[in-house]
Amino acid sequence: MNKILIADDKRQIVSVLEAYAKKEGFSVTKAYDGLTALAAFEAEDFDIILLDVMMPGMDGFSLCRKIREKSQVPIIMITARGEDFERIMGLDIGADDYIVKPFSPGEVMARVRAILRRLDPHMTNENDTPVKILTYDNLTLNLDSYQATISDQEIILTKKEFEILWTLLAQNSKVFTRDNLLNSIWGFDYEGDSRTVDSHIKRLRAKLDQVSHPNWEIKTIWGVGYKFEGK
Repeated sequence: MNKILIADDKRQIVSVLEAYAKKEGFSVTKAYDGLTALAAFEAEDFDIILLDVMMPGMDGFSLCRKIREKSQVPIIMITARGEDFERIMGLDIGADDYIVKPFSPGEVMARVRAILRRLDPHMTNENDTPVKILTYDNLTLNLDSYQATISDQEIILTKKEFEILWTLLAQNSKVFTRDNLLNSIWGFDYEGDSRTVDSHIKRLRAKLDQVSHPNWEIKTIWGVGYKFEGK
């Protein structure tokens, strides 16, 4: 059962989101202030966090930064404010999505489902448990720790760089267009363009090239996009 933390100082909002989350099969933990939410995060592992920006004790931005010091758990920021700079700030400090009040609880849960699908959680092994480690030749990716290693040497990747590499490796027979990757990694409502994908791929390749990997590469398919290719 997936576990979700819902943190908002408005009890009615928490109650509504809790009801919808439980219908989706989530185990729900609630918090009505930032410090309680931080304590809950430190006490147990969650699959996703819904985080209000304006909370007593510790605001959502500060809490998001604290969480990102220790974990890459998906975070959706929820706020009554709609200014672009706040949305950008939330995404820049590590949030995965951003929803402005008033909102539809059904839309919130749709975004939760979309985020949890992005890294192929439906991939399972022979025991029907989610795959959390992918390997190819001398490359190993660990989804729990967001750790990438080549020949046992850790390669420090950003969250988005890791997600791009995981997505390409998980379906290494598929060519991903730039729009495919934008939708899968950044979400359907991302307002950037395909150059975002190109710049991330460029930085990702530079980091991967720190350690020799002659048997695989991220290949550019000209006019189409990118794929993970073994040699």
